[in-house]
Amino acid sequence: MYDMKPRTPEGSGVTQQAESGPEIMERSRNIELVALLEVSKALSSTTPIERRLFAAVRILAEYLDLQRGTITLRDMRTGELNIAAAYGLSRTEIARGKYKIGEGIIGKVVRSGSPIVIPNVDEEPLFLNRTESRNGITKQDISFLCVPIKDKGDILGVLSVDRIFGSRVTYEEDLRVMKLVAQLIAQTLRLERLLDQEREEKEELRQQLKDKYRLGTLIGSSKGMQDVFRMVHKVAPSRTTVLLRGESGTGKELIARAIYSLSERSAKPFVKINCAAVPGTLLESEFFGHEKGAFTGAIATRRGKFEEADGGTVFLDEIGDLELSLQAKLLRVLQEREFERVGGNRTIRVDVRLIAATNRNLEDAIREGTFREDLYYRLNVVPVFLPPLRERFEDIPLLIDHFLDRFNRENERKVVLQKDAVGTLTRYTWPGNVRELENAIENTVVLAETDKIRSTDLPAHILSGPQQPADGLKGSVEQLEKDRIRDALAANAWIYARAARALGLTERQLVYRVKKYGLSRE
Repeated sequence: MYDMKPRTPEGSGVTQQAESGPEIMERSRNIELVALLEVSKALSSTTPIERRLFAAVRILAEYLDLQRGTITLRDMRTGELNIAAAYGLSRTEIARGKYKIGEGIIGKVVRSGSPIVIPNVDEEPLFLNRTESRNGITKQDISFLCVPIKDKGDILGVLSVDRIFGSRVTYEEDLRVMKLVAQLIAQTLRLERLLDQEREEKEELRQQLKDKYRLGTLIGSSKGMQDVFRMVHKVAPSRTTVLLRGESGTGKELIARAIYSLSERSAKPFVKINCAAVPGTLLESEFFGHEKGAFTGAIATRRGKFEEADGGTVFLDEIGDLELSLQAKLLRVLQEREFERVGGNRTIRVDVRLIAATNRNLEDAIREGTFREDLYYRLNVVPVFLPPLRERFEDIPLLIDHFLDRFNRENERKVVLQKDAVGTLTRYTWPGNVRELENAIENTVVLAETDKIRSTDLPAHILSGPQQPADGLKGSVEQLEKDRIRDALAANAWIYARAARALGLTERQLVYRVKKYGLSRE
């Protein structure tokens, strides 16, 4: 199996003039040690794994004259063997290098787990030359050496090389070096596999957090919005009445629908009533329904929204605009879960969950006598405050990407915003909040004459509207960073190393920021 003739690699620096056998061996060993050191350095670098494997076989060729070095790895799912790195082969030749376990010399090494040496590939019928990289070469001058790449008994692949006849190094010396290199490769692959597993776990965790703090089209990485999302997840499974507060356009209806969809009532109706959109004279009938003949035009009995929502959820938008006369009747529904239709005397019982929303200051309305205090306390069981967009500017780029993607798909466009346009949108104070931003992006996509949008291409009212000064924006960023550092330190018992990891900072960077913001445990 092994040809024991002495061999000296060409171009290795080993000469035959006036050197004894021991001197030649010592020189060969020195070259081998240098080659192994270089391979170890290459495999432990931070470059992509493909480049590290390529560097390993390149070093074998340059230092030890082991040509056409190839690392063939096993796909653990399919069992197929594919070339992962090769030196001296073209891309086309590498693409041809596919084997099954047991097929050819490489497949046999994987099956047996033992090295194989072919002294003369021209005389070996099992040598497939699958890559066709030796076409045009006198193959009777080529030996082929293969060693398995093992990791704790698992055969990960094969390291193979060509050795040209006429050297003074024995095959066993070549195999000894190749086995050491194969061990280094196995260690590298094991570490890479562990790193990949860690990356996958981190990505899975990141996705879980993303899913947890993203509700449908509601997007927000800011602390304010994540607090809202956490509250939604906490309150959704209960029957508790929720009061959503915030300016127009902040997404109160979306939050209401998110609470509904995450609740046990999601299979039952979700009924919305806009208290400001229905005339006061008709609102009682809208709420509770009416009997036939209850008033002019009541030609048939009609069920109200509360009846329709039985078992589900009623969302009362703009509750602050509800007339006083109806407030008393709504309070009864919340307390007793019963009512009568307009013009009727039969008591109807319902099981509904109420979610209300308002952009008004209900406390002021109570003082002014336009809102009942007892109803306020019934509604305000769990208040959820939605921050205006100007107070969560860090969410603006995320929202821009979301709306761009949506309106590009709807309009079959590929519009992108340049940096200056994103800056202008971030500094704008957005009195209309997310709804205004959504409309601005749709307007931009539909009217854009080019796919690259500059600041000057944005809607005129944004360019001429109120802008937050850059200094103010910087201050907001610093306050956000300060709050997050304080929260991380508190969550990790002020252990700097743990808090730094949670924040993605080095411990030195964290210490600098603590000093910068004057933070202390007290």
